[in-house]
Amino acid sequence: MERKRKKPVTPEAARLKMADLCARSEQCEYEIREKLRKQGLPSAEADKIITFLIDNKFIDNERYARSFTNDKVRFASWGRNKIRQALALKRIPSSAINEALNEIDEKEYLKAIQRAGMSKVKSLDIEDYDDRLKLYRHLLSRGFESSLISKLIEYLRKRNKDSE
Repeated sequence: MERKRKKPVTPEAARLKMADLCARSEQCEYEIREKLRKQGLPSAEADKIITFLIDNKFIDNERYARSFTNDKVRFASWGRNKIRQALALKRIPSSAINEALNEIDEKEYLKAIQRAGMSKVKSLDIEDYDDRLKLYRHLLSRGFESSLISKLIEYLRKRNKDSE
């Protein structure tokens, strides 16, 4: 079966479409550049569109990093390490990543690790070494720092002993 070829998009249509997308949701420069590349726009045209979007504040990588970080901590219970890696994959400058990570509300962050730990521990026996290791690995994969993970596991063990 033959695939239909998409009609090439005009630079003006692409600019309007990307501006609309950026107005509706936070986007970073890399994501927009990839969308333009997939639409078959020459890189010179994509550069012009990206410049327009940045100049008109549709794209702001620092704002994107703050928004992404806040959402991942609050709604996905991600740790700093996983957020840092995800933003780096989106080619956000490390200065913007560091700034966004430094702005994380510490109480919200501790709630996030607790949420992630509590949901996993329900299926585990916290007194069993192998299960503690599973919880540790799980939280590590969520991007949390090992020192915080250890503190949470100790807290959960103490809480478990107190409830017996």
